[in-house]
Amino acid sequence: MTRDSYLSNFNFMSNKIEIIYTPKFFRSLKKLEKKLQMEVFEKIDLFSCAGNHKLLKVHKLEGVLKHCYSFSVNYKYRIVFQYDGCNKNLVFFLNIGDHDIYI
Repeated sequence: MTRDSYLSNFNFMSNKIEIIYTPKFFRSLKKLEKKLQMEVFEKIDLFSCAGNHKLLKVHKLEGVLKHCYSFSVNYKYRIVFQYDGCNKNLVFFLNIGDHDIYI
């Protein structure tokens, strides 16, 4: 059993987060190789439970993206998202890619 599958068994302990995917996110996701796409889906599954956010190292961005947050899929790829105002149970996935997505 992998660490991620083991941890996903504890999803019942946290609130589920509703995720809305933007067209830009889907376009960027389609460009990734299939193996990486599967890794992305695993991380999104972990993200959907707020209790896993520390594990994913969710962090607030700065500068132009100061209203956005990010978490890593792996050492190279990140997902950029934004909360729906004060509602932390609804997020918009804006983009996925390497550090160039911050520019």
